[in-house]
Amino acid sequence: MEAVLNSTSAPSSPTETFGASAAPPCPEWSPLPQTALVPALYGVICVLGIVGNALAVYVLAHDGNARRTVANTFMLNLCVSDLLVLLSLPLWAVYYALGFRWPFGRFACKLCGGLLHLNLYASIFFIMCMSMDRYLAIVHPLRSQGARDPGRARVACALVWALACLCTAPTLVFRDTHLFEGLGVEVCAMLYPSRYWYLGLAWMKIALAFLLPLVVILSCYCVIGRHLLLAGLWIRRRRSPGWSAAGAGAGADAGAGGVSLEGRGLERVLWTVVAVVLAFFFCWFPFHLLTLLDVLGSHGLLAGCWLDWSTANLTALALCVGFSNSAVNPVLYCFIGNHFRGRLGGLCKGLCACLRPRGGESSGPATRGSFSTRLSSFSRKLSDLKDLVETQGLH
Repeated sequence: MEAVLNSTSAPSSPTETFGASAAPPCPEWSPLPQTALVPALYGVICVLGIVGNALAVYVLAHDGNARRTVANTFMLNLCVSDLLVLLSLPLWAVYYALGFRWPFGRFACKLCGGLLHLNLYASIFFIMCMSMDRYLAIVHPLRSQGARDPGRARVACALVWALACLCTAPTLVFRDTHLFEGLGVEVCAMLYPSRYWYLGLAWMKIALAFLLPLVVILSCYCVIGRHLLLAGLWIRRRRSPGWSAAGAGAGADAGAGGVSLEGRGLERVLWTVVAVVLAFFFCWFPFHLLTLLDVLGSHGLLAGCWLDWSTANLTALALCVGFSNSAVNPVLYCFIGNHFRGRLGGLCKGLCACLRPRGGESSGPATRGSFSTRLSSFSRKLSDLKDLVETQGLH
């Protein structure tokens, strides 16, 4: 069995081939202190990501059935996917801190490696689904009403999980613990039966986990941005002194059937669109670029100390940047929206009201009931004010 360790597939040993010499091929290239830097980055990402995604899951899971929209369904599944991989980060942090020694056993090695790849595919697939849903909601809101059904969204989520599990299956088979003689430690690594398995899975990862979602996301948001810009231009023309209904023509067509957004609402949506695309690209591009360089090196198309040093030292840092997308996702998709912040504030106020000390009982149950009634009424009014944005999937 040709045991090959791909350093770009997951946190692993800094070398690429089992049985290779422990001495680096380019001694003049100093290695980065991964055993100190990577655990610290994992710790920060883990804390921020778990807090953000847990709050998002709590709010979305406690949302009423009337608010179970398509966008909320995708958001909830995205947050669950991010939470799964974030919960495994402490084990990877210990792995790096111990100098690539895996002390948690074979089952944990397969489980954590599987969760890593499951999130790699599932989170990007859910972001792609959300992008297509927002395209339909903004550009074709009337024609897409039948297709944008929460029941169909749940079916789409089930298909996404199934496809992500299918893409993760090779990881569960090939990832295992192995005694690496070069470092004298037991590592948790991918053991490919041949280089063809490694190359095939690497190309699949680049295509399905980056290139295809990037094309879909860019296409959806380019059309969305163009549509919103045309709608904003039409609104400004309509407000101008020389505007007339007879000359509205194409502008009315651009705004008809679209989203009626004005002023800061349009600007906020446009910036959110830009943030989504940039966050996805900058978080995952470094990792997939290093994967591509490693594949090209395996094909003999690239060579040199810079390639060996980059794949050995920068892959773990690039993976940290990729994991940071799990911490950024709830900010982009949940906390930016006024409606979501309103629901989170309402839940926090309700929780604070429940935790009030017993000394305030002199106000009587009627007073507490009155407060709850006013809070509920305020939350309903806030929801109604944001109803248009909610129905368009822009919250």
